[in-house]
Amino acid sequence: MTGRIPVVVVDDSAFMRIALRRIIEAEGDLRVVAEAANGEAAIAAVREHQPQVVAMDVEMPVLGGIEATRRIMALPNPPAVIMVSHHTQQDSPAALAALEAGAADYVSKETGLGGLDLGHLDRALRDRLRHWAAAQARLQPAPAVPPPARAADHAPPPLILMAASTGGPDALAVLLAACGPLPVPVVVAQHMPQSLAVELAEQLQRRAGWPVRVARNDAPLLPGEAALLPTDAVLLRVGAALALRLAPTSAPVHPSADLLFRSAALLGLPACGVVLTGMGEDGAAGAAELARIGGRILVQSGETAVVSGMPHSARARVPAAESLAPEAIGKLLRDIWKAE
Repeated sequence: MTGRIPVVVVDDSAFMRIALRRIIEAEGDLRVVAEAANGEAAIAAVREHQPQVVAMDVEMPVLGGIEATRRIMALPNPPAVIMVSHHTQQDSPAALAALEAGAADYVSKETGLGGLDLGHLDRALRDRLRHWAAAQARLQPAPAVPPPARAADHAPPPLILMAASTGGPDALAVLLAACGPLPVPVVVAQHMPQSLAVELAEQLQRRAGWPVRVARNDAPLLPGEAALLPTDAVLLRVGAALALRLAPTSAPVHPSADLLFRSAALLGLPACGVVLTGMGEDGAAGAAELARIGGRILVQSGETAVVSGMPHSARARVPAAESLAPEAIGKLLRDIWKAE
């Protein structure tokens, strides 16, 4: 059994628990270490078995999957949670609510025409579990290092680039509300399925109180609004303006913050790079390249992150990065231009 990835399966249907176990264990590298029929039992199973990943249903008795996910993500060193439900279809409110609660990803049980689709699960679920188990395995607790003193010689950056994954929608909403509209463009790379981009942009705009739109191919970036990437993208110059060239991808996690940050560095734009909560290391290498050309790097503090993998990795690559809570990052961004 050594070396197999431990998984907890959570579903109120005994049939689905059996089916999911067979799908998950079919190729030998994943092992179901526990099953649970509701959210409270899921939390207990996670505490006892310390899995790397959890396959979680949404609607269950006693405690639903979304609230269970929120509580699991508050545990020390939480596993990655993948929602597996009839309700987590593309564009569904439940899918976005699950990501906000801290779920890393989701898979629908249904076909596009409705009805249970075990063939789809067989194709998709194991790859998602493997990917997020690998990301979760790389996590390290954020070091207890006080933030460095703020440098007085930072010039205002020409734009702001933000990266987020697990737990990112809530952190982004708090940050954007705190900073308000800024006199430079903001570009957001939040890991999510492309189909959720419109709904997330609308929700962020409601909570932030200023324009958040889904980025469009080759459209100029405008001051005073945030552009949410629906897929991978790079920055390019269009005359005197900056724009985004969208690059559809089949990568399991997108949009890529590293690709976005590196494109700014290649253009010689010392942007402000902000790395928020999330599993894995996306954004760290790009943040290092921005820092080398004079960009300012801000990361979410470990104690406020749902998962500290991404900010911790960025801080390891850029030791001078400032570590703050999302609201404090927003206020700092606002103050940079207020001082001008």
